[in-house]
Amino acid sequence: MKKKVFCAGSFDLLTSGHITFLQEAAKYGNLYVGIGNDESILKFKGRKPVCPEAERLFMVKALACVEDCWINSGQGQMDWINEVVELMPDILIVNEDQDTTAKWIFCQKHGIEYIVLKRKQLPGLPARSTTELRKLL
Repeated sequence: MKKKVFCAGSFDLLTSGHITFLQEAAKYGNLYVGIGNDESILKFKGRKPVCPEAERLFMVKALACVEDCWINSGQGQMDWINEVVELMPDILIVNEDQDTTAKWIFCQKHGIEYIVLKRKQLPGLPARSTTELRKLL
């Protein structure tokens, strides 16, 4: 039986880097993705997302590597706690800039393996960030 893998993010202005991250995470098992709700992103990042939560949900859910996807119900950097407690994944995966001690402690407490992936960009594709793309709008 495949392991349940969870990762979360805003996924605003979906980039090739986001997709590469999700594809890498899916190599560990069936991938479930929690997306930050619009209100949480506004409070956490101090700005509204360009793409509203329903659109971001549609795009991430459409990816072949994603088993299921939803909008997280909480707030802040760990807005996914309620959903993870319900899902009880085997693995929680973050990228380097999402890695926090609080997430590691949460996983230890709940018996969830915690994996930090290095950012990876596929050859021939530009490195992108939502912050940099927003400057072009």
